[in-house]
Amino acid sequence: MSLEKAEHLLSHLHWLTVLALHGSYTAAAQRLGVSKAAMSQHISELERAAGVPLVQRTTRSVRLTEAGQRLVDGLREPFERIAQGFASVRDLAAVPVGRVRVTAPVAFARQQLVPRIAGFLREHPGIRLELDLSDRLSSLATEGFDLAIRHTATPPDTHVAWTLCRTRSVLVASRAYLRRRGTPATPQDLAGHDCLHYPRAQDTPAWHFQQAGEARRQAPAQRLTVPVAGPFAANNSEALRDAAIAGLGIALVPDFSAQAALRAGKLVEVLPDWASVGTFSDHLYAIRPYASHVPRAVSVFVAWLREALAEGFPLRG
Repeated sequence: MSLEKAEHLLSHLHWLTVLALHGSYTAAAQRLGVSKAAMSQHISELERAAGVPLVQRTTRSVRLTEAGQRLVDGLREPFERIAQGFASVRDLAAVPVGRVRVTAPVAFARQQLVPRIAGFLREHPGIRLELDLSDRLSSLATEGFDLAIRHTATPPDTHVAWTLCRTRSVLVASRAYLRRRGTPATPQDLAGHDCLHYPRAQDTPAWHFQQAGEARRQAPAQRLTVPVAGPFAANNSEALRDAAIAGLGIALVPDFSAQAALRAGKLVEVLPDWASVGTFSDHLYAIRPYASHVPRAVSVFVAWLREALAEGFPLRG
């Protein structure tokens, strides 16, 4: 193969590595910002040049042949070095530039992140943010994300995790519901209430509590487990919050979901002397895979997140 022909195929080789990473033409094309037809054409041209099949196609996915896998294995490290080298050169620019792909939980992103983003982008006009709102745990490497914001107690030890802020879970209800059904005085009283909960794996939903604040300092710590039931459950704290505003019952949600409704008087906090344990995490993290070089646009965004969220989510103004 001539040098000119080999240089022509460099982009084709890169596309093959992206296809191997994503396992489908559609996902790889989306990652590269090209059409599925262009993706297929490039791989076909590469196979003709190689003289052997590189990809085995099925109706749902693709996988590499032995020859394709051998080619990708040899290309992965050089392409990573090229990407890191280009990123380090680009970071010499006076202002940070580039795209940052971020995945974040739906409720947090809608209520806390998106309202703040305009200020960040005005401050850093060379950065483009691409935000994926999802509660599922995405694979950063496979799906091409630079950063994940996670509400978790255990960030993966295979990744770098920056602590963004502390969070806490709060019990909330509308005033109309509490007038109708009464206000619980103890966690045990929740057994007689409609409790709006986040469904978990266990058969019987339960909330766990320990005394908080001044009450905890004045007496030995108590920890209670209370089985709960109610007319509505959802795997999204924003949905639980809205159901509580509608008067359906008492919801247990993270403070970042409850903050605006509590400050606006749409909800009130229930059992403020008791802290929820184990339902939601008490920290938010920014997470990315280990890498020898972190693009400047990513590090600038993380620094901005840490400053923007440093005070957490106070429930009173």
